[in-house]
Amino acid sequence: MSLEKITDPFCARHWIGDMEADYMYTLGVAGERFFKELKENGRIMGVKCPRCNIVYVPPKMYCEQCFSKLEEWVDVGKKGVVHTFTIATIDINGSRLKKPEIYAFIRFDGAHGGIIHKIGEVDTVCIGMNVEAVFKLQNERKASINDIAYFKPAE
Repeated sequence: MSLEKITDPFCARHWIGDMEADYMYTLGVAGERFFKELKENGRIMGVKCPRCNIVYVPPKMYCEQCFSKLEEWVDVGKKGVVHTFTIATIDINGSRLKKPEIYAFIRFDGAHGGIIHKIGEVDTVCIGMNVEAVFKLQNERKASINDIAYFKPAE
């Protein structure tokens, strides 16, 4: 195996076997605040562009449209709409689930983007369905997307 740099993208090399990396993923400034709000306050937050008025969920540091710095945090609420969904019958290890699980891309009113999460308390789901976040108990939250236990049909 050569250790020299690849300078020509058409002369790629490949390795047989597993490539393991020893790295740590960081949340970044926007991600850290987003997850801290989930954990401490049970709020789903976005950031609003001062020029375009676009609210980004999940939050970003800069606007995709005009590149303005995003510093105005807004609570987008706990209610959203199913934009698309899938039904999982196999778990992460490839084993068949006893009961299928529903995962959806959920958009929030007035926001650009959304989050992917589990839908609970129902056996069926449809595009356009109104849902609401159900948070874990405060002492069970760990500043992760899983602080939202699931989304349920909104009342």
